This record gives sequence, structure tokens and C-alpha cells, in this order.
Amino acid sequence: MGRVTISERPFGSWPTPITSELVVAAAVRLSEARVDGACVYWSEGRPAEGGRTQIVRRSPDGTVTDLLPDGMDARTAVHEYGGAAWWVHDGVLWFTNWADQRLYRLDPGGAPVAVTPEPAVPRGDRYADGEVGPDGASIVAVREHHPVGGRGAVDVRNEIVRLAAEGGSEPEVLVSGPDFVVAPRLSPDAGRLAWVSWEHPSMPWDDTVLTVRELVTGAETVVAGGPGESVAEPRWQPDGSLVFLSDRSGWWNLYRWAPGNDIEPLVELDAEIGVPGWQLGTSRYAVLDDGSVVFARWRDGYDGLAVRRPDGAVTDLDLPFSAVTTVRVAGPDAVVVVAGTPTAEPGVYRVTLPGGGVETLRAPRDIGVDRGYLSVPEPVSFPSVDGAGTPRTGHALFYPPTNPAYRGPDGELPPLLVVIHGGPTGSATPVLSVGTQYWTSRGFAVVDVNYAGSAGFGRAYRDLLKGAWGVVDVADCLAAARWLGEQGRVDRQRLCIRGGSAGGYTTLAALAREDTPFAAGADHFGVADLEALAAETHKFESRYLDGLVGEYPAQREVYVERSPIRHVDRFHRPLIVLQGSEDAIVPPNQSEKIVDALRARRVPVAYLLFDGEQHDFRRAENIRRALDAELSFYAQVLGFVLPAGEGIEPIEVENLGQPS
Repeated sequence: MGRVTISERPFGSWPTPITSELVVAAAVRLSEARVDGACVYWSEGRPAEGGRTQIVRRSPDGTVTDLLPDGMDARTAVHEYGGAAWWVHDGVLWFTNWADQRLYRLDPGGAPVAVTPEPAVPRGDRYADGEVGPDGASIVAVREHHPVGGRGAVDVRNEIVRLAAEGGSEPEVLVSGPDFVVAPRLSPDAGRLAWVSWEHPSMPWDDTVLTVRELVTGAETVVAGGPGESVAEPRWQPDGSLVFLSDRSGWWNLYRWAPGNDIEPLVELDAEIGVPGWQLGTSRYAVLDDGSVVFARWRDGYDGLAVRRPDGAVTDLDLPFSAVTTVRVAGPDAVVVVAGTPTAEPGVYRVTLPGGGVETLRAPRDIGVDRGYLSVPEPVSFPSVDGAGTPRTGHALFYPPTNPAYRGPDGELPPLLVVIHGGPTGSATPVLSVGTQYWTSRGFAVVDVNYAGSAGFGRAYRDLLKGAWGVVDVADCLAAARWLGEQGRVDRQRLCIRGGSAGGYTTLAALAREDTPFAAGADHFGVADLEALAAETHKFESRYLDGLVGEYPAQREVYVERSPIRHVDRFHRPLIVLQGSEDAIVPPNQSEKIVDALRARRVPVAYLLFDGEQHDFRRAENIRRALDAELSFYAQVLGFVLPAGEGIEPIEVENLGQPS
């Protein structure tokens, strides 16, 4: 290679090949994978096809086939966040179609056929998390029922149903009564059904119960769970035992139960095998024929794979993966995983033991960019405080600005984007995000904050957010920004904050402070009014705020105090707001309230409403516009010039340069 000339140019204005066009070009969202015989299946969310989810099969000879015809989209609206919308058995695929939420069967060489009745309410019966029985003749699945004349979340029923695998009959309700039920799993002899349930106001990472029912007698056994314990991912084993995840030790670890026996630990580590149940059908471990368990585990902000041998020995596998979303059995000595690294988006891989050899089944896309443009995240910890002001430690991933052709002017430090993940019980993920590199390759530093309440650091860290949303998360975001400024890594006068959904709320709450250190913020479909959210949101999260804020209306004053819309008089920093018109989780009126209030006070504000988008943006053209509009916003607010040649359409920032 020839010598690279490094030019000096203001941070934020660096030309880069990582454009919004590249962010969406051929981009897919790989999520779930399943193994059926010698074939491997996975799902691909495709922005270029309107955001629909396609199911892909890889045959033993390497042939890759799209299975769903045009117009079909394998996505479920159960819990609104979905997950586990499809499953396979002996070459037959069942999937929930997004448009009508009915369950369809697709036989090899055939066309999809609906196997569930047309509901009385359009999209009123939603299916997910299914499993074909051992005889192949029946399916158990979760059904979310929205009745005729329902009054919203209060009348939605979540049930476990059984139906004929070929359809033709009304589903039979097996479990009803709990507010939520997930993970219905039949024992190998089809004599027992296991499932996980929980009640309002708990969330699945708070308190869940694992129950087993004898299907002939109806006798039930509560295996694990209850107050202070989150149980997930039950899986029957050939010997009739049940393996599951529990955080009874303070970490989501692995346990085994057999009828008539006590629970025994399989893996106990100060690391998280489980993840929060925002979506159904998570699969973080797989039990092989010899009893070995291959599992994913979060530790210190990074994910990885490990194996527990039959003798109890646990060994980390020497693999590059830093984020793992799926682990499935793929033969006597192998698993299939969906995983990514800090320099590669998620792909589908077969990992063979004992040495951990890796075969690529679905490669991550080649973004066609020299690795010199890729900023690799650095785990950092920093001093912060809890809600009472007691010192504690916060965590984050820090991405320095990275571009092999440019550097900032002497004596100048880069602007900082403080990124707030959603949830708020989510986590910053150390996997290549071209969307993050869009910023770092232009000269921005990025810190992705794992604020108190984030997953991956044990139950005690998650529980720090209880009753303290809008307090400890904001404290950590302020602390991360200030600490990086004190370390001389970023410009303390050009700190910006951005987040989506719950992260949008934290963004607004951080800006609704007289002492905010942030020069600007970007709110993606965030919460502005906690009272309105408590009244309007969907069933899954309709009581979430009880734990995060307090019971409503008994603690209405706390909701008022922590709602950014109630403190518009404190806003004085520019804000851009981006919102989907069909968002059922955070409705558009949340964004419109804050925008209208800032307009009235003549605070600089920009607003984009994306027609047809739900919670998070799925369409390529909207993802591009949102990124470029936010960049244009920062350029105007921070005072740098956009690089030429990208065709970025400027966003209008109302009231910019005018006194408020």
C-alpha cells in the first residue's frame, strides 16, 4: 500500500465512505436461527423490502433459499416487540404473518396456508413462541387475544393454546389466567407441559414462575420462580429433566430439575447467561447429546461463548464473538449461533466442539470499507451516584473518532455523542453497528452508556433503576459525559445526547435540567409524558412504570416531576425529534407535545414524522433520512460544514439563532 496522507479537518466534518446509503445498503437484521435435521433456517429483516422479515433455509449442499413469497412477513405483534414468530419441523415451516397475525403453514414446494381462524377483530389473535409436538400432529403456542369491544390493555388475554398442525379447528386453550405466559414446551413423551408466567406489575426480568403440568391428570408443580426470581428458557431433555435459566444467585445462570428431585445448578458464574425477555423465544444455551452445554454469557460489557462439560468443568471458547443472540443444537457436537464481533455485523455460524471450529453459514455483509475506518469499542467504568447520592460505578462502551485519512485540528477535541439504549432494561452491545461508525468516522466520539438498570451486570445493577427511572439513568449519562471530558478525550463544550424509546426519555430528562452539560440532543420516538404513557401504552408495558417510577395514580406527583413535558421551562438546548406515525408503544402525540412546547418557547427544534413507521424505523429510505437529518442538525448547532458529495438534505431547525 502507498503512504496515506492524513489531512486536518474539523471534527464532525470528515468525509467518510460510511454514509447513510451504506448503512442501509443490503443491510439485514439477522435475529433468530433454528436447525431442522441437516438444514439451518434463520430470519432476515430487510429494510430494502419495506422492513419485512424473510425466512431463509440453508440446505446441506450449501443452497440458500428464501421461503416466503412476496407479500408475506414473518413477524408477530405479541407483546408488540414480537420474537419467535416462526418454527420448523420435518421441513414444514409455521409462521405468523405480520399483516393479519394469523398462523400459516408452508409445506416444501407449497404455498402458505392459514391454520388459525380469521379473528373477529383484525389482527386480534396473535401467535408466537410455538413448538410442534413430538408426534408432529399438534402445536402449542402463545396466543395474545384482543377481544371485540376491548378497552385496550386491560382486556387483552395472553394464553397458551394447542392446535392441529394442519389447522382446520379452533385452538384449544391450555393455560389462561396469568397476565402473561411464554415458552410453552412439551416433554419428549408429550405428557407434560412447561411454561413461564408472570403477573402485573412485574416484568419478565423481575418475577416469573416456571410451572409444569401433567396433561393427563392436570396436576401442576411450581418448579422455580416467584418474588425476586426471574426464570426463563425452559427446555426438556431426553431423560425427562428440565433445564432452565434463573437469576436466583443474582445472575441468570443455568439449572436442572427432574420430577421428584431438587433443583441442581449446572452453571453458576458471575456472568449473565440470560437476557431480558423483551422478545419471545430467546435461546442462549444448547444441550448436546453428551450432556455438554454450550452457552452465551455477558461479562464486563462483552458477550462470548463457553461450554460446560459433563464433569462440570466450564471453559470459555476462544472465539471472536462479542454479541450472541441465538445458540441452537446442530448435531451431537455442534451448535449454530447468530453472532457478531466489534468489526463484523452478526452472521450465522456453526461452531463444532471440542476445539470450537467455526463454519460460516451466512456471512455478515462486506461493507466494503477499510478496517481503518472502524472504531472498536473500549469498555469503560466511571464514577457516578445512585438516587440518594451514594457513590457507585457506571459502565459504558467508548468509541473514539476513527478515520485513517483525517485528524482534528491541533488543540481541538472531538464532540461527543452520548448514546442511550432503549428498554430501559436493555444494554449497549459491542457488535459492529454501521450506524455508530457513521458518526465515529466523521470525527465524533461516541459513548454507549450501560446506565444503572442495564442488563449484563447482574440483578443488583438492574434493580438500581427500580423507582429511579429519570434519576439514576440520567445521573450515569451526565457522569459518563463529564468523566470523558475530565479525561481530556472529548470537548466538554460539545457534548450531545441521543436515544430512542426509553433512551429518548432519558435524553429529554437530561435536557430538562438547568445544569445540563449537553449542547444538543436527539430524541427518537421517546417518552415526554409519563402519565400519558401509563394511560396509553400496550399491555406488556402497561404496568412497567409501577416498578420504574411508582404506582399510578397513587404516586402521580412523581410522574409529574419526572415528565420532561412538565419542565419545558428548563429546556434551552436545541433538540431534534424523530417519530413513526404508527408507533403503538410510544404514540406520536408524545413527540408532538414536546415539539409544540419548545416551539412555543422558541427553543431551537426540528421535527420529522415518518409515515407508516412503527416503533423503530425499518424502511431503508427512512433510516437514511433520519441519520442524515440528525447529522445536518448537529452541523448547524455545533457549527461545522457537512462534507460535500453525499447529497444530504438539510433539516430545518426552527428558532436557531433566535432568543428563546
